[in-house]
Amino acid sequence: MSQTARTRPEASEQALSDAYDTALLDLDGVVYAGGNAIAHAVASLGTARSGGMHLAYVTNNALRTPDAVAEHLNELGIPTDADDVITSAQAVARLISEQVPAGARVLVIGGEGLRVALRERGLEPVESADDDPAAVVQGFGGPDLPWGRFAEASYAVARGVPWFASNTDLTIPSARGIAPGNGAAVEVVRIATGAEPQVAGKPLPPMHRETILRTGAKRPLVVGDRLDTDIEGAFNGEVDSLLVLTGVTDGAQLLAAPPQHRPTYVDADLRGLLTGQPEVVEAGDGFRCGGWTARAGSMGVSPARAKSGASGSLELAGDGEALDGLRALCAAAWTAAGDGTCELDGGKALARLGL
Repeated sequence: MSQTARTRPEASEQALSDAYDTALLDLDGVVYAGGNAIAHAVASLGTARSGGMHLAYVTNNALRTPDAVAEHLNELGIPTDADDVITSAQAVARLISEQVPAGARVLVIGGEGLRVALRERGLEPVESADDDPAAVVQGFGGPDLPWGRFAEASYAVARGVPWFASNTDLTIPSARGIAPGNGAAVEVVRIATGAEPQVAGKPLPPMHRETILRTGAKRPLVVGDRLDTDIEGAFNGEVDSLLVLTGVTDGAQLLAAPPQHRPTYVDADLRGLLTGQPEVVEAGDGFRCGGWTARAGSMGVSPARAKSGASGSLELAGDGEALDGLRALCAAAWTAAGDGTCELDGGKALARLGL
């Protein structure tokens, strides 16, 4: 797919909850972390919903069932039905069902979310490589998943059984920090077998297809905290995205983002759904947002000079809201990078913003 590289965050005169019919919200790092609601999430989602925006929760975490996720969200004070939850388990189950006979056995390495999704597609979950499975599926199984489960998957995959993964996120946010995700577990089986799984979750098309099929969204806005799953998934689906800075992405990663990782909008948290988004405009040889102006420094790197090892920095002048400064820096960095990754040092500029 060919798309024009985004060179700055976009503006919106309308609140995003009015401009889009459906918010496709990631969960971990956006709505909650380690099971606890992130600041401002409950109130912001309630206001967006009361204004008519449909809220759908789209997660790469295949451990829990939609019923369990909905129950958790309701406990947090976010009214949710199971039909509002779309998981990578559902996406991978549909992918498997399109490639194996109805009623086929599938070796499950993961949690109950995978088993429920497979049964929904008329497939039979099994526990052993000796149960004659037609496929192996691997999804996040939580911190207590026994090591022997990876061996079971390896035995079947080594015999030539097709291998599927709900997602390949290497990390997952928790209340205590960043923990290994399903991608780390997938690497264990990959190392043991040399095989490659078919992957369904974000940022790949099967997950976006599952989401649109289940929500019927006409003008969706993807809301996430990860550039390599949420934002790239929106890019692949050719829909707009909002990055919130409540999860794993920091300012330096955002400035260095290649085109497929550049969000349409950037905000601190889910309160960004309830407001418009400020305009980033050209200002001389830089870019202005609010009271801040950002530019590639006098040693800014062109693509040709970058090949020769030249380096430079991003400069920031002015005052005001930190997020406006970050948006201006994004414009300077992404413009300098073009279709590549920005190599300019933004450390001092980000430190000035406290990011």
